[in-house]
Amino acid sequence: MALRRSWPSLLAAFILGVGLAPARADVIGDWNQTACEVVAKAGPGAPGHRMMAIVQLAVFEAVNSIEPRYAPWMPQMTAPPGASVDAAVAAANRAALVALMPAEKATTEAVYQAALKALPDGAAKLDGIATGEKAAAQVLARAAADGAGGADNYQWQTAPGRYVPTVIPAVPTWPRRKPWVMARADQFRPGPPPDLASDVWARDLQEVRALGAKNSTTRTAAQTDIARFWEETRPLVYYPVLKAVAQMPGRSVVQNARLYAAVGLAIDDALIAVFDAKYAYNFWRPITAIRVEHLAGGSKTVADLGWTPFIATPMHPEYPCAHCVASGALGAVLREETRGQAVPRLGSASPTLPGIAHEWDSIDAFMAEVSMARIYDGVHYRNSTEVGNRIGMAVGALVQQRFAAPLATAPARTAEKPGL
Repeated sequence: MALRRSWPSLLAAFILGVGLAPARADVIGDWNQTACEVVAKAGPGAPGHRMMAIVQLAVFEAVNSIEPRYAPWMPQMTAPPGASVDAAVAAANRAALVALMPAEKATTEAVYQAALKALPDGAAKLDGIATGEKAAAQVLARAAADGAGGADNYQWQTAPGRYVPTVIPAVPTWPRRKPWVMARADQFRPGPPPDLASDVWARDLQEVRALGAKNSTTRTAAQTDIARFWEETRPLVYYPVLKAVAQMPGRSVVQNARLYAAVGLAIDDALIAVFDAKYAYNFWRPITAIRVEHLAGGSKTVADLGWTPFIATPMHPEYPCAHCVASGALGAVLREETRGQAVPRLGSASPTLPGIAHEWDSIDAFMAEVSMARIYDGVHYRNSTEVGNRIGMAVGALVQQRFAAPLATAPARTAEKPGL
């Protein structure tokens, strides 16, 4: 369960991080705050997480080429001896962010120039800049061919002459994307959602009908706060969760570069997996199911034509839960990163619940809150949250196994689908 307290100063740091001047001790996290704020201007949903994966992978490749500790993801990356890590991190962030978010170039440039001004001039600085730019160029070139910008060919499931809402659902090209670490988009595709005649479906429908209604009398004030908090979907609500781990004693810059990259790749690949499943099954959202009389378990449900969810329903199919996939991927990466160590208290802040930060005393508590939030929001069923969480955890575990292993034990990059 989350521990909530007023945290205005940290909220400002999480959400308004563009004004921070990176310090080498935490240069990865400082620049991540800037990147999250810049990418947030792209709006909600999966595209921002893809951008963050690109940015954080570029940063990792730059740092790791200067201080080689892990198997490089881009084998051709090299750096001159003595290149500045701080300059490389700044240059990788700048090059990636300007390419991905050109409208925010002025903001990115301001932070970049401030970062460079703090560094001594000389060959190390120039070599670091060149290394960061090279890493970003290579990652951006790979991303340009991943299929995200492919032709939208979404086809509505309907009968000739029958009206359906004509807004195109979110990221219909995601199931055709080339993943970062997964072998293919459907590698972790789960079985189908519950049959409408099942007890699971009857249970889940009744639960979200009561807890997720806009004017619910069952949802508590604390649950309503959780629902509001996780209405936010952009990277800026997720990446602050890493801070407590990244700031554990003894961690190096290259370790943190790998951690942030692993989380970026894990969340992005997990979203590829979840949208593959969503568009494969096209399962209905609570607002649709509750407004239609149908079989639920052993009896008919009465349609409630006035039922409305607590938040606006996302514009894509319900099953499985995407928020739960993202939190599961992040949670699995953190679990492996802290194996054998005491996990520090995790925390984050959200613009959709301003002035209040959430804290969790365990990774499981963090993931559980995200799952329950989507039921309180009225946009997901319990089974979907559980399945989504398992998919995300499987992807996160795969990334930790296959991405940038220590040089002495780097495994092959391909993997079979583990059991869900």
